[in-house]
Amino acid sequence: SKLVPALGCLGSRYKYSLPDLPYDYGALEPHINAQIMQLHHSKHHATYVSNLNATEEKYKEALEKGELLEAIKRDFGSFGKFKEKLTAVSVGVQGSGWGWLGFNKEQGRLQIAACANQDPLQGTTGLIPLLGIDVWEHAYYLQYKNVRPDYLKAIWNVINWENVTERYSACKK
Repeated sequence: SKLVPALGCLGSRYKYSLPDLPYDYGALEPHINAQIMQLHHSKHHATYVSNLNATEEKYKEALEKGELLEAIKRDFGSFGKFKEKLTAVSVGVQGSGWGWLGFNKEQGRLQIAACANQDPLQGTTGLIPLLGIDVWEHAYYLQYKNVRPDYLKAIWNVINWENVTERYSACKK
């Protein structure tokens, strides 16, 4: 089912709602009965949507607790642009490696970088690691096969923004 966004209070944040199906729950009978369709749509899919909204609310709250959101807006234009850029850099890693959000202490700015294999972020770029996205196939292959973009789309739902915010605050001292 398609999620329907409605503007939320964070500029690039959405609140999602479960749309009605474009057909009746009984439309697939006798192959799939109406009760299964109704249960799957109104309970299971609705739970996914509810959990997505709860996750987005958690990262919104974590970002608002610190200066991180303002730094993201300053250095990337918006949270949406930051998310797009980090996702694109992570998709673009050839073979195995990492996509990173790091802090450049010299410039006092956030930066996005990629590292191949086990290359450390600090050793390669001098950036202080705030958020790392593992793009080694072992991180996603069993579930997402070779479709790294689908894995990267999903990873945004489980990022521990509270931890990223704490790292950012600590490296600014």
